[in-house]
Amino acid sequence: MFYDSFVISEGKVVVVNTYYLAIDIGASSGRHILGHVEEGKIILQEVYRFENKLISKEQQLCWDIDRLFQEILNGMKRCNELGMIPLSMGIDTWAVDFVLLDQNDQVLGNAVAYRDKRTQKTPQEVYQHISAEKLYERTGIQMQNFNSIYQLYTIQKTTPYYMEQAKTMLMIPEYFNFLLTDVKMNEYTNATTTQLVNAKTNTWDRNIIQQLGFKKEIFGELFLPKTKVGNLKKEIQEFVGFDCQVILPATHDTASAVLAVPTNDEDSIYLSSGTWSLMGIERKEADCSIKSYKLNFTNEGGYDYRYRYLKNIMGLWIIQSIKKELNNEYSFQDLSNFAKKSKDFPSQINVNDQSFLAPENMVEAVRMFCEKTGQQVPQTLSEIMACVYHSLAKSYANTVKEIEEITQKTYSRIHIVGGGSQDEYLNHLTAKYSNKPVYTGPIEATAIGNLMVQMLRNKEFSGLEEARKVVAHSFSNPKYE
Repeated sequence: MFYDSFVISEGKVVVVNTYYLAIDIGASSGRHILGHVEEGKIILQEVYRFENKLISKEQQLCWDIDRLFQEILNGMKRCNELGMIPLSMGIDTWAVDFVLLDQNDQVLGNAVAYRDKRTQKTPQEVYQHISAEKLYERTGIQMQNFNSIYQLYTIQKTTPYYMEQAKTMLMIPEYFNFLLTDVKMNEYTNATTTQLVNAKTNTWDRNIIQQLGFKKEIFGELFLPKTKVGNLKKEIQEFVGFDCQVILPATHDTASAVLAVPTNDEDSIYLSSGTWSLMGIERKEADCSIKSYKLNFTNEGGYDYRYRYLKNIMGLWIIQSIKKELNNEYSFQDLSNFAKKSKDFPSQINVNDQSFLAPENMVEAVRMFCEKTGQQVPQTLSEIMACVYHSLAKSYANTVKEIEEITQKTYSRIHIVGGGSQDEYLNHLTAKYSNKPVYTGPIEATAIGNLMVQMLRNKEFSGLEEARKVVAHSFSNPKYE
């Protein structure tokens, strides 16, 4: 076991655990999870949870970053109230979104969310400067019209004065780190999702930046997970009641989740299942080939310059949206049960179709897709859910086939981590369509990966291989066939 300190109580030596704090903010919620190592296991305690949602601001879909930061502070204050002061803390969020700061460190414009429609036609404009194939060859990143590169180009075109005034670009978790410490620091794993980092040099691709006319000075040096950002500012210390180190985890939530996949076996495919489904393998070199480009795989940066070779799949967003449209009348388990009732419903959707990115009504989007593709249109909620569930599972199975095709290798199992790993019916369908055993958990993979980096920095483990063994020992991994 590893401890921070010892205290004497009534003449006895009492061990005080070393706590680490992971603040994991997703598209729909955020959570503060404290972790420590005890008897060879990682022990978790959720101490605070809060809602996250998109807001409409000046006809744009935006993140309420001021409220999110206040929630970060509220959760930290809760740690103090519980008497569980972390040695360090790390923040991870979704990828691609950012803020621009002016010379006075004020945010320029809104913190616009990737689901906003402003970038729908931008990629074709970017390709007039650099072709899609060349962009992939240099960055290895999957084309999604909301990638940071297209957001920046849109800002440059529609509000050029923001780009003229910009002095710094910070991804969302980097901005929160700045508010905590007054230190501006760009982190590698999240930076790769901008589609502006060269896959060979692992640094900003200055040629692409120059070709698109972006200000090169807004892109700071890239730092790896485990790097210390700084300590809390005095006013932050006074509010939360303590000081601690702010550490860079893998600030992209998927990079953190993949760290917590409980195996060192190279014979496994991972699926990080949440609002998005990220399915792939871990590699030591990026694959920027034309074949990989055509299959639309991405080479996102991972821990210690590993590559997360994966495909982004729309994921549980479709189910979450339907649940919300039904005023949360049904639980996720209820929706799963509805899907089972119409298990033989024949129609399927392409879950990655742009019509499902941010529709006004997800149920109608599913029906319209079926109608447009000449399939039976689902009428009942059971038919809707069956269509979505089977479509998701088949999408996973198809991705497995593509991974095996491009790597010329057969994989023996799938590991599903994240909140979506709790959906037993989807796990069964994934095993059925892929014809591979499915292992699930841990549920809080992103927070665990965040904590692992902090623990690795403090030498709780000898390296990532040992850390993953501890994760496997700490959390159950149910099997589905």
